[in-house]
Amino acid sequence: MTGILEVRAEIEASIAGLTLCEHLHRVARDHPGSPAYSDPAPGGGWDTLTYGQARESVLRIAAAFAGLGLRPGEVVALMMANRTEHVLADLGAVHAGGVSCSVYSTFAPDQVAHVAGDVDARFAVLGGPADLERWLPVLGELGGLRRIVMLDGAPRDDPRFLSWEDFLAEGERRLAEDPAGVEARWRSVAPEDVLTVLYTSGTTGMPKGVPLTHRNVLYEIEASARRLPLSTHGAQISYLTYAHIAERVLSLYLPLVQISHVHFCTDLSTLGAVIGQVRPTMFFGVPRVWEKMMGRLQGLLATQPQEQQDRVRAAMAAGLAYIEAGQYGGAVTPEIRAAYERADAEILSVVRALIGFDRAEWTPTGAAPLPLDVQRFFAGLGLKVVDVYGMTETTAAVTVNSPDAYRLGTVGLPEPGVEIRVADDGEILTRSPLNTAGYLNRPEETSALIDGDGWLHTGDIGSLDADGFLSVVDRKKELIITSGGENISPAVIEAHLKEHPLIGQALVYGDLRPYPVAVLTLDGESAPFWARSRGIGFSATAELAAHDAVLKEVGAAVDAANARLARVQQVKRWALLETEWTAETQELTPSLKLRRRVIHAKYADVIDGLYGT
Repeated sequence: MTGILEVRAEIEASIAGLTLCEHLHRVARDHPGSPAYSDPAPGGGWDTLTYGQARESVLRIAAAFAGLGLRPGEVVALMMANRTEHVLADLGAVHAGGVSCSVYSTFAPDQVAHVAGDVDARFAVLGGPADLERWLPVLGELGGLRRIVMLDGAPRDDPRFLSWEDFLAEGERRLAEDPAGVEARWRSVAPEDVLTVLYTSGTTGMPKGVPLTHRNVLYEIEASARRLPLSTHGAQISYLTYAHIAERVLSLYLPLVQISHVHFCTDLSTLGAVIGQVRPTMFFGVPRVWEKMMGRLQGLLATQPQEQQDRVRAAMAAGLAYIEAGQYGGAVTPEIRAAYERADAEILSVVRALIGFDRAEWTPTGAAPLPLDVQRFFAGLGLKVVDVYGMTETTAAVTVNSPDAYRLGTVGLPEPGVEIRVADDGEILTRSPLNTAGYLNRPEETSALIDGDGWLHTGDIGSLDADGFLSVVDRKKELIITSGGENISPAVIEAHLKEHPLIGQALVYGDLRPYPVAVLTLDGESAPFWARSRGIGFSATAELAAHDAVLKEVGAAVDAANARLARVQQVKRWALLETEWTAETQELTPSLKLRRRVIHAKYADVIDGLYGT
C-alpha cells in the first residue's frame, strides 16, 4: 500500500498546476508545425491542421464563446461526427472557461432533452440537419440554451442559430480586439475545474452525467505513460464518438501530451481502409471492431489455395506460441523465438503491413469483453490485442495490459497509484485520483457509487490473481439467476458462442427461467465468405439465416460452446436472426455494447418462443 501511495504522490506532483489548456499552449509553442488533425479530403487524401494552426483556431473560438456570453463553468453541448471542428469547438469552450459535453448522436430527442437540461447547457454546437432533428422537438424544454452554432445548415432568419462561419468571424474580430482577455480566460482555468461532463450511454435507464476534471484526465495520461511505451508524434485514428470516455481520452486529450497526429474516420465501414492508410502507432478497438476485422481476414484466408492456407496457419501457430510465452511470468525459449522470427519474416509481418498494423506499438481493447479466440487470432499475427479496464466514472482505464506486462484473458494490472480490490460479493472496487467526484445532480446514486472510504463500486464482478492481474466476469446487474437459483454470467456464454466465425452477435437470456436460451445474428463479414466457399448461393446475407446448411453449422457451434460450459450454463434453445444489431437500430450502444433491455423488449416474442410460450 505504501508503494501505491508513494507513486500516486509522485504522479500528482508531476501534474500539479497543469491543465489541458497549458498543454495545448506548450505543444503549439514547441511544435507549431507538427500535424495535429486530419479530415478525409473530398477528392482523396487528407486535409490537415497543425498544432500551431489548431491553437489559433481554439483561441478564436474561445473569444467567440466569451463574446456570446459564455461564463466560466457554463456548459457547451456538442453533437457531431468526429472531425477537427469537434475538437476545436470542445477545446475552445474549455479555453473560454467553460465545460464541454459531447452528446451521443444516436440519442433520441427525449434523451437529448434530459442531457442538455441536466447539464444546463447554455450553448450547443451541432454538425448539421440530421443532428438538429434530434434537438428541434425539445428546444422548447431547454430554456437555458442561448444559441446553437451549426457547422452546416443553420436555419436562416432564426436568431437562435448561428452558422459556423459567422461564429468564427465573430471570434476572430473579438480576439483581435482583446487578446489579453482571451489569455486571461484560459490561464484562469484550474486543475480542479470540471473539464468535461460525459453521459453514460444508457444501457439501462436515462444516462447519468459524470463530471471529470483536468486533474482526473492528466492523472490518467501520466499514469498510462508510465506503463506504456507510447511514441511522441505517433499516428492515431479517431472513429468512436467523443461522447465515449476511451475515445475522448485517447484521441482528444492524450494527443495534446504525446503530440500525436489524429486522423478522423467518419464512416465505420471504411475503417479498415483508413487503418491501411494511416498505419497507426496506437489503435483502440472495441471488441466488435476486432471481431469484424477477424471475420474479414478469416473469410479472405478461406478463399486462398489450401497450400497457402496451411502456410498461414502454421505461421500463426508460431505467432500465438510467441505471444503466449511472452506473458507476464512466462519465458520465450530460443526455439519459440526462432520459429516466430522465421514466420514473421516470411508471412506475419507481410500480413500486418497489408492490414495497416506494421507500426502498431499498442493495440488495446475495452468497453466490453473480448472473446479469447479473437485475442488468440491476432496473437497469431504477432499483435498483442490486450484488454484494459475502466469506465467513465474512473476517467477510462484503471487497469492496463501493456506490451511488456500482459496476461491474455485478463484486463491487466492496476495503473500506477491505483488501488483495486474485490469485495466479498465479488464486486470490483477502485480508489485513486481517477475517480469522479460523483454523478451530476444525483446525490443518492453518488452515495451508492462511492463509499465513505473513497472506494468506487464499479458494478462489475471480477477476481485478482496472485500477480495482481484483474479478470472481469460480468456486470453485477446483468448476472442471470435462473428459476432454479443458479447464478450465470451471460457474457461468458456469449463469448463461447461468438468463437464460431458465422456468429457475429449473441445475447443469452434466462433470468427467472428454467434454462438459458440465445438470440444470435450472423457475422456480416465472414458469413458471406463461409457460404461462397461452400457453394451456397444467395443475393443477401439475410437469406443465409434460413439456409439449412447455415442453421446446421450454427447448431454445431452452439453444441461446441455447450461442451465447454457447465450444465446449468448450457444453451438449450436458440434463434438466428436475419440482420445484425447496430447502434442505429438501438440494439447496441454507440460503443457497440449490447443494450440488453432493448433486445429483450424488441425480441420478446422470439425469446418467449424459445421457451414455448
